[in-house]
Amino acid sequence: MPRSAVRTFAELNAVRPPEEPMPVMGKAVVVGGSVAGLLAARVLSDHAESVVIVDRDDLDAPGSRPGVPQGTQLHALLPGGFLQLERLFPGFREQAVAQGAIESPPPSRRNYLDGRAKVLVPDDADSLTGSRPLLEGLIRQAVLRLPNVKTVTARATGLVFDGALTTGVSYEAGGASGVETADFVVDAMGRSSRLSEWLDRAGWDRPVIRRMTVGLNYATALFRRHEPDPELTIVLALHSPSRGADVAGAAYFAVEDGRWMAMMAGYGDNRPGHTADDFVRRMREQFPPEFGAVAGNEMLGDVQTYRHADSRRRDFHALARFPAGLVSVGDAVASFNPVYGQGMTAAALHAAALATYLRSGPALTAPAREFFALQKVVVDAAWSMSTSADLALPHVDGPYPRGYRFSSWASNQIVRATVTDVAIARRFNQVVSMREHPKSLATPGVVLRALRVNRRAH
Repeated sequence: MPRSAVRTFAELNAVRPPEEPMPVMGKAVVVGGSVAGLLAARVLSDHAESVVIVDRDDLDAPGSRPGVPQGTQLHALLPGGFLQLERLFPGFREQAVAQGAIESPPPSRRNYLDGRAKVLVPDDADSLTGSRPLLEGLIRQAVLRLPNVKTVTARATGLVFDGALTTGVSYEAGGASGVETADFVVDAMGRSSRLSEWLDRAGWDRPVIRRMTVGLNYATALFRRHEPDPELTIVLALHSPSRGADVAGAAYFAVEDGRWMAMMAGYGDNRPGHTADDFVRRMREQFPPEFGAVAGNEMLGDVQTYRHADSRRRDFHALARFPAGLVSVGDAVASFNPVYGQGMTAAALHAAALATYLRSGPALTAPAREFFALQKVVVDAAWSMSTSADLALPHVDGPYPRGYRFSSWASNQIVRATVTDVAIARRFNQVVSMREHPKSLATPGVVLRALRVNRRAH
């Protein structure tokens, strides 16, 4: 009998690196130095004699990468992702805090829904806040310190095949071309991955791309932070779609170098916070008092804006023909509405799926179907959470999954109950932080409890 998605998701959350290396291959090549690529390289370092990361950016250079256009925006490292990083890189918390990251235990986090503060869940998992360049830089430093990992600064141009086996990555650098031979290749090229084109060019099937148009506009600004140890380190405020507000929500985090990083988002033609004056005004007028207090500080630099047109996924698991020695991870497989902060945590769980696959002693001369089956559990979980919420937006018109009307009603009941009920809020937080599968939340017991809570609230 196949394992349930809930059980598989729990097992992936519990994956730890092996105590000793377990080599199953000679050389692995990772195309893309994204967070997903770096975490894949970390896993591969336990199972390959050598690992090569190919990226157009110089990964040895400090600071943010030019290849991350959204790097200036606010990024969340959900507790589920934080726990994974602690396992992959023992001491990550201490190193991050030493470089300015902020520890965020439950009492320092506050959530609002339609202006009402949600109940505190005191035994929730800890989190960590910092800018995307800081967090990604820490991961990159840790991976590049591994003795069997090296980088090649080049533009990947295609794959090399020997029959049904992937045997290398072609690249261009400085006007010259070359090939990095490989026993195993990982595509971590992000949303704009060219893997589908390369597969098609070589006569393989290309995955179907599923899209959901969301038209998200978000803006991020930095403010001076005077408190070295603020009482609140993470504050989020969401507006229900039914309210019809032109701003969907806002958040601010304490980050390194004595700064607050604040973000607000809107959909369609709504672009809240796109100017400094509009950003500050909305922080003061449309959100709880904490936001106005942050906006009263000096703004550092300009407001940075970004547009996310759609969520998308490539269903590699469904391909009938696929070459051996090749997998895809991170946004190259699925990228979601960034409002929900799933990106880095999903990448960490993709790495856990890769670790589970490689520890099973797979036949690398066969397609990695076992890996894609594990990864699908993670993708399905994140996709169902983000798209079910997006379908409630007035400008989104499907596609609607089977049973959507009932699941939407049940979800609304649960979300409303999280405002006042600790037990439901605890389970909800486990799911949205990607420590439990969504199916563990949508149970008859939880829905009935939510109904009772909401009736008492009236």
